[in-house]
Amino acid sequence: MMFKGMELITSVFGRKSFLKRKDSDAGEAARALEELRGSLYNELRTSEGAKRQQQRLCGPVVALTFNFLVSVGIIMGNKLVMGKVGFNYPILLTLIHYTSAWLLLAVLKALSLLPPSPPTKTTPFSLLFALGAVMAFASGLANTSLKHNSVGFYQMAKIAVTPTIVVAEFILFRKIVSFYKVLALAVVSVGVAVATVTDLEFNMFGACIAIAWIIPSAINKVLWSDLQQKRNWTALALMWKTTPITIFFLVALMPWLDPPGALSFKWNLNNSMAVLISALLGFLLQWSGALALG
Repeated sequence: MMFKGMELITSVFGRKSFLKRKDSDAGEAARALEELRGSLYNELRTSEGAKRQQQRLCGPVVALTFNFLVSVGIIMGNKLVMGKVGFNYPILLTLIHYTSAWLLLAVLKALSLLPPSPPTKTTPFSLLFALGAVMAFASGLANTSLKHNSVGFYQMAKIAVTPTIVVAEFILFRKIVSFYKVLALAVVSVGVAVATVTDLEFNMFGACIAIAWIIPSAINKVLWSDLQQKRNWTALALMWKTTPITIFFLVALMPWLDPPGALSFKWNLNNSMAVLISALLGFLLQWSGALALG
């Protein structure tokens, strides 16, 4: 009887000890999880940490694939909107794109999901202002070129942006591209040119717009790349800072490049959905392009 009593006491105390160890292990696991959450939260609250997270989650292959798919989609979508739908106002369409993007970014900002910007002193406002202005001309003229040219001619003009980027980087940052990169870019450019040459339709006004679009498009890409790679900007944070400037310049461009009659456009359900889908693709294009350049 006494032996059974000792067994009972040992069993009770052993069980209590086991429960204490179990609680202790659970507490340590909870503390470790909380520390992990805290470190992740603190990292995301700095521009350097947010940039590192962006690079971890979206590597070059993912970013380039994302950008490629969206680029194809928006070219087809915008051509449909300005052709079949009859929305012949490319600058207004671009303005709708950037306004929609700014509203989406404002929602992310309100939900505290927008990555922080680097300290103001690290990036002069003049540089952000220049990027916003150049972006307005690059995007606005791109859609105007797409309206007045065939997809093939639009792609041919886009090819010309590549060597212009190389020249712009050399002029602005004295960056020299290796011979092998030049050779690779030349091969890709010739390949795309051969694939699209059968769709060329020459239009004098459209050709002038396409030529005017090349330089701001190249400078736009160079500045996006430089700000992300050297100044710790993330794609979304840079979009948040520059989009209002871009919207301002697009409003100024509308009277010069858009035909009159925008207020008479029929905003029925089908037309509105087509424009909104184009706006969503416009946001994804800007974001994916920024990720790729980063």
